[in-house]
Amino acid sequence: MMQIRPERTRKLAQTLLLLGLSLGYFMVLLDMTVVSVALPAIRADLGGGIAGLQWVVNAYTIVFAGLLLSMGAIADKLGAKRVYIGGLALFLVASGLSAAAPSLGVLIGLRAVLGVGGAALLPASLTLFAHMFPEPARRARALGIWAAVTGIAMASGPVIGGLLVDTLGWRSIFLLNVPLALISLIMTMQLVGETDRQAQRSFDLSGQVSAIAGIVALSFALMEGESWGWRSPIIIGAFGLALLCAIIFLRVEAKGKTPLLPLRLFRSSTVSAGMLAGMAINIGISGILFILPLYWEQIRGLSAHMAGLALLPMMVPMAFNPIFTGRIVARIGARIPMTIGFGLGAVGTLLQIGVDPNSGYTLTLVGLLLIGFGVSLTVPALMAAVISAVPKEQTGAASGALNSSRQLGATLGVAILGAMLSGSQSFMAGMQMSLAVTAVILLGGGVLSFLFIGRTKG
Repeated sequence: MMQIRPERTRKLAQTLLLLGLSLGYFMVLLDMTVVSVALPAIRADLGGGIAGLQWVVNAYTIVFAGLLLSMGAIADKLGAKRVYIGGLALFLVASGLSAAAPSLGVLIGLRAVLGVGGAALLPASLTLFAHMFPEPARRARALGIWAAVTGIAMASGPVIGGLLVDTLGWRSIFLLNVPLALISLIMTMQLVGETDRQAQRSFDLSGQVSAIAGIVALSFALMEGESWGWRSPIIIGAFGLALLCAIIFLRVEAKGKTPLLPLRLFRSSTVSAGMLAGMAINIGISGILFILPLYWEQIRGLSAHMAGLALLPMMVPMAFNPIFTGRIVARIGARIPMTIGFGLGAVGTLLQIGVDPNSGYTLTLVGLLLIGFGVSLTVPALMAAVISAVPKEQTGAASGALNSSRQLGATLGVAILGAMLSGSQSFMAGMQMSLAVTAVILLGGGVLSFLFIGRTKG
């Protein structure tokens, strides 16, 4: 009988582990995009206006953004494998329950639970990668494959979601997570060893509570301002609470021994500008993914599947262009690719303003392609710039802060643009205003990148 060599066995185990961890990440990202084309169907079944749909999207991103930094510390304290498995199990159960949600409120609550699971998966998976792929060259190749999953999930989410909504109903998009989570769970339990636990590591509870409370308060004020009235005591109080939480958070982080967000990172102008740029690019992505499917399905009468296919020109460049962006950044740095990327995104968004219910698809196609290439130029360059701007021992904190700022941007994008949509006299007027604001934000990100990214050392 032929014996399997230990080296071959180890490589097979690493390959299966890579598949398992990538499935987990794929699932987290898929859950952000797959719901976009299902929103009209959810509204038709469970009711709720634009604000209700905003909460369906943002309940996930609010919790995800707020817990990302803490989950890294928890993974160090309890063990990355334990946290990753816990996140998978939570994602699996919450997905199954979401498919059976009897009301919009229950679905929103379960989306928040999914955000907890997603926040646990991302930092724990990165730690497991470092543990299972100790050789730098092999780890770099593995992380390249893992990162490529981002584009695949972004590209396939609306298409898969649209097909499922049209054939099996909107509830099926959540059932899709169940087999993915099960496969990843089995592989992780069988193949991954536990990382060293840092039992002495403390947890910044005050920072975590103030961060989550502030994001929730700001999101509530932006999404519910139209229905409650922008001058109502409730909305004014929510804005005030958000400001108070921000002040408390900064004070706690400045004085804490083990802060969630070490403020010394922001001594680098590249890091400071990078955090704002990360928010800007995700405001654009999330806002467009929220508005355009609603336009295509409610105004143009497209099916969910066709709306998903209509988004493909934006999504496909994100699946392959980051490979080339990495090479460009290695040669000329991050500043120029980021500036060009933001510019392409802004121009592509402006082209969408010229679309009306009688327009053909050509203008939309060109605009979405520009947006897709713009995003896929900006994001890899942004990540490289921020990581390169900090000392090696701070790369984990910097990458966690960048991920959090991007998810906060995603939350704000849906909240701000959705508020404009619901506050306008017509859907088309609201859409055009929202797209114009998005274009301005993207242009601002380009200016910020040109002026500060890579210009000075922190």
